[in-house]
Amino acid sequence: KGCFSEIEGSKIEPRKWESSIYKPTPTIIEAAQALYKGHDVKEISRSDGGAINLSKTSDCIDNIIDYSKLNNKKSICFVTGVPGAGKTLAGLNIANQRMNIDENEHAVFLSGNGPLVDVLREALTRDEVQNAKNNGNKITKKEAAIKANAFIQNIHHFRDDALVTNEAPTEKVVVFDEAQRAWTHKQATSFMKRKKSIEDFNMSEPEFLIDVMNRHDNWCTIVCLIGGGQEINTGEAGLEEWVNSLKNKFPEWGIYYSDLIVRNTNYLKDEKLQNWLESNAIQKTNLHLAVSVRSFRSEKLSEFIHAILENDVLLANKIYSQDLINQYPMFITRNFEVAKKWLKEKARGNERVGVIASSGARRLKPFGIDIKSQIDPPVWFLNDKNDVRSSYFLEEVATEFDIQGLELDWTCVCWDSDLYIENNKWKFRKFKGTRWQNVNQDIQKSYLLNAYRVLLTRARQGMIIFVPEGDPEDKTRNPKIYDELYNYLESTGIREK
Repeated sequence: KGCFSEIEGSKIEPRKWESSIYKPTPTIIEAAQALYKGHDVKEISRSDGGAINLSKTSDCIDNIIDYSKLNNKKSICFVTGVPGAGKTLAGLNIANQRMNIDENEHAVFLSGNGPLVDVLREALTRDEVQNAKNNGNKITKKEAAIKANAFIQNIHHFRDDALVTNEAPTEKVVVFDEAQRAWTHKQATSFMKRKKSIEDFNMSEPEFLIDVMNRHDNWCTIVCLIGGGQEINTGEAGLEEWVNSLKNKFPEWGIYYSDLIVRNTNYLKDEKLQNWLESNAIQKTNLHLAVSVRSFRSEKLSEFIHAILENDVLLANKIYSQDLINQYPMFITRNFEVAKKWLKEKARGNERVGVIASSGARRLKPFGIDIKSQIDPPVWFLNDKNDVRSSYFLEEVATEFDIQGLELDWTCVCWDSDLYIENNKWKFRKFKGTRWQNVNQDIQKSYLLNAYRVLLTRARQGMIIFVPEGDPEDKTRNPKIYDELYNYLESTGIREK
């Protein structure tokens, strides 16, 4: 009673509060739609601390852009953030705000995550058509798509457009999502040679992208959103390549960076580059998003999955029993039909469900789980329960490449023997031809571990993990491997369904 007397604000009705449904932070799809309609970022984040943090970062970037514009300067900002802090949301907010301030700025949000781009574009297009209809106006889907496609673009399409001309792009402000994933010199030159027949391309992707914006005669601003972890593909350059390019080729650019970049080696490992940055760039504390906008249970789920993948059973048990058992429904099963039934029972109203699996889960075919049959991400993520191609139907399966950066409410994660446990150590495999082969390269092992990290953190409300029984007559589906994996997951505290 003493504690409650200290709380200011409207009166809480206990019964109403207890029976109210859990409202997590909006999905990136919902957030993008809200920003596009003109809502403030403060209204979107349901976390007060997160909203303040997002606003401070947005204001900081806005001031840098305004200064660059006023003084005809070219500038680049490096934005960091704790997991779940809303870096993508901050980037979308900046691109949207600048478009609204001055259409001549042609701000754009760029991402190399193809499914994310396709899903967000389609969601904004559909939403705009529906809103116009609700207000008694008419806009064709094609007209709505042109606007959405200008706002959110695939970074590779932006790059390809710049390859065929030496003109400056129309965009004055570009926001690069997951900028650390831009390609290394080796990956970029190899791709240009193989896919574009350009023999003399001699730049990393960060250098090329800065060079493209450098074509502007007066001012421009690049905003780089820098994430950590969840690398699932080869040839990613990291922050080093961006800083190296600025140091060696674009010394006249104004550089602004989050203080975390020189304090945390996860961002920039090279000490010489750290020292150069401190001497030649401007540090801005507000370029770091320090507060997560994720829900408490989402935070704890990330910690739990990290413990599982680090093979820390004691820590996993502690997190599960203290923070998740009554907060986040999570089960394991050997029966795929049980898993699908559970998803259907859990989902209320328009809560979204779906089946997901690793892109290396090649021996789940006997259950109708064919990861080689690709989904159409906008259809899978956005279409309703009447469409057999949508996630609701639980027939088409998304992989880590389809779902990274996106979420569902409830998921079934199908776990194959591409990643399994043996003598308390993770074993890594890929399926080639008719048999499994061991993965020996550390970087490839890291990608596989991160693929499962992505899959196991996509459900906002709860998940069920399906581990098949295996088949003693099928050498590619050894029951012993699946049994040991199942027993390991059960030992972390997850209950059987």
